[in-house]
Amino acid sequence: MADRRHFLHTLGAAAALGALAPLAARAQGIEQVKIYYGFPAGSAGDSVARRVGEKLAGSAYTRNAGVVENKPGAGGRIALEVLKAAPADGSVLALSPFSCTSIYPHIYSRLSYDPVKDFVPVSIGAVMHHGIAVGPLVPASVKNLKDFLAWAKANPDQASYGSPAAGSTPHFIGALLGIHNGVDLKHVPYRGSIPGVTDVVGGQIAAMVTPSGDFIANHKAGKLRLLATSGKARSPFSPEVPTLAEQGFPELTTEEWFGFYAPARTPAAQLAAANAAINAAIKDKSVIDSLAVVGLIAQGSTAEEMARSQRAEFERWGPLVKKVGFTADS
Repeated sequence: MADRRHFLHTLGAAAALGALAPLAARAQGIEQVKIYYGFPAGSAGDSVARRVGEKLAGSAYTRNAGVVENKPGAGGRIALEVLKAAPADGSVLALSPFSCTSIYPHIYSRLSYDPVKDFVPVSIGAVMHHGIAVGPLVPASVKNLKDFLAWAKANPDQASYGSPAAGSTPHFIGALLGIHNGVDLKHVPYRGSIPGVTDVVGGQIAAMVTPSGDFIANHKAGKLRLLATSGKARSPFSPEVPTLAEQGFPELTTEEWFGFYAPARTPAAQLAAANAAINAAIKDKSVIDSLAVVGLIAQGSTAEEMARSQRAEFERWGPLVKKVGFTADS
């Protein structure tokens, strides 16, 4: 409980600091910013880092386009470990899904970074809906989630689902779906979405839970069936697919964001300049269109809005993680 109070108090302080940023002296534009991303090149979030980075050139924040450096592994934690040790001068950012800062504190007893003490939120960059899809291992008669759960209960030896990483939001969505319906769904963690989607299409595993954009091409080609998406409303990229809530699972509604972070103690003026440049980039039509291709909704924010959302997700996922019973030592 003490750790939770510390997390909430410190994150509140970070939001207050962000609120002061626009009042700070004008930042001195830096030469170039490096953006760390904790997953492989070519993944959905990588597109956010690269498209936004390209548009930062010539802003009050940085004179040149941002350079993206991928640091894949450990479920995205490596990039944040590198950010923690980076200079706090505005020249280094990291892009991360909220799972790394709001969920991981609940599952790693020895997390190598403090999501609040070591970083400061800059801006949200994009929002993604997760999806649940099945492949040829599951009979064609399975058309929706209730069909899938009934099939999984009748075929426990084949009732598996993949996720892009153990401890990720998709991991918990799949686990909670099984728990809430009395179905033993065996989790298969992958290193990113693409290998898992490949195995679903190839019939090696029954299902996959991952960002829905990673399913779009195979869904349209008829190689897998996208059964549900996790947003409050249907995904604009697959409007024919009903949401989890529409199918009777409103408690699993989740819209996960990718957010830009800076090292703690980065000057307020630099944070304000970075926020303004990132939000301008996100409003660019070419960025909006390129993110749509990979199933992402371009969306910016203030630093305070990002901090509030991070705190809310931390509070929400604590009891859900406990219900699943997963820890890093599981």
